[in-house]
Amino acid sequence: MSDLFDKLDAKRPPAPPKQPQELAAAQTMLDWLSRWNKSKISLRDVRLFGPRSIRNRKSAILDAAEILVQTKWLVPIEPHPPGTYAWRIIRKPLIYPPVAS
Repeated sequence: MSDLFDKLDAKRPPAPPKQPQELAAAQTMLDWLSRWNKSKISLRDVRLFGPRSIRNRKSAILDAAEILVQTKWLVPIEPHPPGTYAWRIIRKPLIYPPVAS
């Protein structure tokens, strides 16, 4: 015979899965890119104007950008000073776009 707590636990919805830190950084960057008014973005732009949670570390920016490239929100382009990074932003008509759509 099951007790009251087992019955209540069976009716509880499952907890939402936690996002890895890289996916959360990519979502933060995507939310910020939706407000960026230019069609291109560089590593320098993100470091200067980007969200504070990712602009302090170059690796966090590049990891977030790589996820956005894989999900087709960004396309790598040839940067103006060679040896840096730049991307073209793909605009999609979505409100609050998720990274993995």
